[in-house]
Amino acid sequence: MGSQASKQVERRKALHKEKKILFDLGLSSGEDYPGSDYHPTDRKNWMFGLDPEKIHINKIVWPGTHDSATDMIGIPFITRPFAQCQSLSIYNQLVMGTRVFDIRVQKDRLVCHGILLTYSIDIVIKDVKKFLSETESEIIILEVRTEFGHEDPPEFDKYLDEQLGEYLIPQDDKVFDKTIAEVLPKRVICVWKPRKSRQPKAGSNLWSEGYLKDNWINTDLPSTKFDSNLKHLSEQQPVASRKYFYRVENTVTPVPDNPILCVRSVTERIHGYNRLFIAECFSKGYADRLQVFSTDFIDKDFVDACVGLTHARIEGKA
Repeated sequence: MGSQASKQVERRKALHKEKKILFDLGLSSGEDYPGSDYHPTDRKNWMFGLDPEKIHINKIVWPGTHDSATDMIGIPFITRPFAQCQSLSIYNQLVMGTRVFDIRVQKDRLVCHGILLTYSIDIVIKDVKKFLSETESEIIILEVRTEFGHEDPPEFDKYLDEQLGEYLIPQDDKVFDKTIAEVLPKRVICVWKPRKSRQPKAGSNLWSEGYLKDNWINTDLPSTKFDSNLKHLSEQQPVASRKYFYRVENTVTPVPDNPILCVRSVTERIHGYNRLFIAECFSKGYADRLQVFSTDFIDKDFVDACVGLTHARIEGKA
């Protein structure tokens, strides 16, 4: 018992130290970067507002969400706080400006986070289709994966193709160098990541797992995650040179040996440092590698941070 108490004391000290590191970094370095003062007038149509003929797919800084479809997961006030990473529906995230989604499924086509289940993937598809019907030039990256510890939904690739086929941008390395206008009227890059089923092949309507990469570390310490994100980003090629999307997740997550297990209270330790992270990318020379930037509980400021940098790239300022 004594050793456990001592361990928790040390963890609290480490957390306090790491929170102070990021706070002090923000005070000394600031959050200014090319495009940081830009705010789209219409977040629902921000790609259209930047001009689809000017925006190359690989130059977009894509605002994304982690565990995207967890707004209704679990039982309210009981299990939900331990698994909910977003409070908005997929449709409302799209309207706010989110363009990359991380959807976890299990064998019955229910969305899940770990062992907790929520609504059917049909709800996600319905929200996506509704948004696409209301807009003309917004491109979405929809990542669907079988959650760890679960089995693949049977014939799920056929399901995705049948549901989204008219919107799907086929798997093709040439897409990265194209503008949004050049891929329209197709609107969705759908990455399907099964655990055991076969991967989508080149030329198919679905994209295989190697086209959306990241380097996840499981930690609830904000400075540790912040530094890890910078390190792994530094190891990537510039966006103009690679044929895959690379994701950085501005999140920290609850870990089992810490008494604080509610997602929101833990992820708030890093949530407000998204602009600081982008500014540090410029400071260290990694800004040309930033591409997909994701968060828990996405908000308007996070979207604007990404759209602003995209605008600066289009204007030749970044």
